[in-house]
Amino acid sequence: MPPDLSLSQVKMTPRHLERKAVIYIRQSSPKQVREHLDSQLTQRTLIRRAEHLGWHPERIEVFDGDLGQSAAGRHERDDLKALAAEVALGHVGVVFGWQVSRLARHNAEWYQL
Repeated sequence: MPPDLSLSQVKMTPRHLERKAVIYIRQSSPKQVREHLDSQLTQRTLIRRAEHLGWHPERIEVFDGDLGQSAAGRHERDDLKALAAEVALGHVGVVFGWQVSRLARHNAEWYQL
């Protein structure tokens, strides 16, 4: 993440900044959560990226409640549902994530977003 990109270079508008910046933090298994703390720390640096792009800290929301829950299983991922709802309601200006291709593994989850 080059820190020198201006707002205009990343195509953000004031309308984006009026909404929330959401950071979705994922690790698929309890073992990853326990043994790969560096991954979580790296993902949490996206908070600073949002601030750098102009979001006020009170407009930044971290969704990390799905840590350790696989997207391949039948477990409900409550934070993914909450994220989809916030996007659908127009409350979100941007979603930050590391490897967002892993955000959802099923078409039904992608369709919500």
